[in-house]
Amino acid sequence: MAENEKRIKTHRIRCLSKMKMFLLAITCAFVSKTLSGSYMNSMLTQIERQFNIPTSLVGFINGSFEIGNLLLIIFVSYFGTKLHRPILIGVGCVVMGLGCFLQSLPHFLMERYEYESTVSVSGNLSSNSFLCMENGTQIIRPTEDPSECVKEVKSLMWMYVLVGNIIRGIGETPIMPLGISYIEDFAKSENSPLYIGFVETGAIIGPLFGLSLASFCANVYVDTGSVNTDDLTITPNDTRWVGAWWFGFLICAGVNVLTAIPFFFLPKWLPKEGLKNNADIIKNDKEEKQREEVKKKKDGITKDFLPFMKSLLCNPVYMLFILISIIQFNAFVNMFTFMPKYLEQQHGKSASDVIFLIGIYNLPPICIGYIAGGLIMKKFKITVKQAAHIACWLSLTEYLLHFLCFLMICDNSSVAGITTTYKGCIKPEEKSLGVGLHTFCTRVFAGIPAPIYFGALVDSTCLHWGTLKCGESGACRIYDSANFRYIYLGLPAALRGLSYIPAFLILNILKNRHLPGENASSGTILTEAKTTKKENECKDMDQNSKVLNDNELKTKL
Repeated sequence: MAENEKRIKTHRIRCLSKMKMFLLAITCAFVSKTLSGSYMNSMLTQIERQFNIPTSLVGFINGSFEIGNLLLIIFVSYFGTKLHRPILIGVGCVVMGLGCFLQSLPHFLMERYEYESTVSVSGNLSSNSFLCMENGTQIIRPTEDPSECVKEVKSLMWMYVLVGNIIRGIGETPIMPLGISYIEDFAKSENSPLYIGFVETGAIIGPLFGLSLASFCANVYVDTGSVNTDDLTITPNDTRWVGAWWFGFLICAGVNVLTAIPFFFLPKWLPKEGLKNNADIIKNDKEEKQREEVKKKKDGITKDFLPFMKSLLCNPVYMLFILISIIQFNAFVNMFTFMPKYLEQQHGKSASDVIFLIGIYNLPPICIGYIAGGLIMKKFKITVKQAAHIACWLSLTEYLLHFLCFLMICDNSSVAGITTTYKGCIKPEEKSLGVGLHTFCTRVFAGIPAPIYFGALVDSTCLHWGTLKCGESGACRIYDSANFRYIYLGLPAALRGLSYIPAFLILNILKNRHLPGENASSGTILTEAKTTKKENECKDMDQNSKVLNDNELKTKL
């Protein structure tokens, strides 16, 4: 008996340790994937200048990550739960590392970066805000006489960055849906929000490291080690400056590969938290798993796919939530993708300073919100309806505060010849598929198209395009501050305002719907109590009759 209890205790500790190990591993995976993603977003301006391409093409390169992701997201979300989830996540991390390495290759295959000649002189700006750029006037001059140049074929090395980003998107596919479903399958229901909150916190810690790395790399010249930086005539504040964008991708590649290692040593499944881990239950769990595997082989793995899809598509709350996510993601993707460019152009800060400020001011509050949200959900046992109301009203409050950004106005910088005179309730078995379908829709209708059309709108505000040899146009150097501000702040505000229409529809639908975990009405409770009482009385009568029959038999014998 003592040996059996000792074995049970050892098994419980082992299972608990494996759950903690998975939580640590999946949190590190979230850190590594968001590290790579935030670094990529922060380096878009540097990539634009390095390859002398328009913002719309940069937006397409950034959206290529979503292309790679959506190729597999739904199938991985559904079929992945029936396979070895930790190993799939580990393979995904390795693939992400490969994609990051591929993105850094152009630096080693291209010639050195050449910038056009520009002379900067001091001047006065009609700005009354300390947030705006320092006084300065730029005079744009051509790099060389077009009649004396030799025309060159424009480089297509940016294709490596595009393909690498697609591969990175493919590798990221299994991490979120399979990681979240693994936690929800084997954790207590009241512990799941807290665990997921910790995991999502990793998704915030990653960008903190990513933005710090990007800030450092943006301050280092792209060809450092190959040229004498003392001979440079430009500084990080110059619009022609290109930082060492390739160096951070190499670091991201190494981090992603290292993160993959623990997943190859984790089990396919764990006992559910909160159950009594005696030997009989463990044995029954193993037998049940074996029966399920045999059933899958007989019935086929795709038997429930179409019914689950139909159930999700016919769920009004779920579909409205997807609509909200698509509209909101269009706004947030645009703002986050082009925030470094906006702050550089609007406030005259260097790329290094801008990226550092984004990490310091934006991400810590989000990190606190994830942890606090998980703790509040667990402590107060918040229902789906209450969570929907909290999310809706907090989001609306933040949306109204967003309009204060329109008051932060900066005038155009003085550039001779340009601006101066001279010119919810999804079923448990549908969770993983539901997460995958939601991710698929937001990336198809938001993640991919948003950076492209927003980049095209940003290009429309360009006042001066950089010039390459023989007078060919390169990346934009100067933007119209007012029009850029209206597009950058106005379009997301309009999209977010539109998203509150389906949000209020969800609240209205949930108002009249009883969801699991909520207290039933008093009438329902009384009815259930009466039914239970009658059932108990019937059971007592049966037991009494059995006792009487047994006594009669004993007497006769």
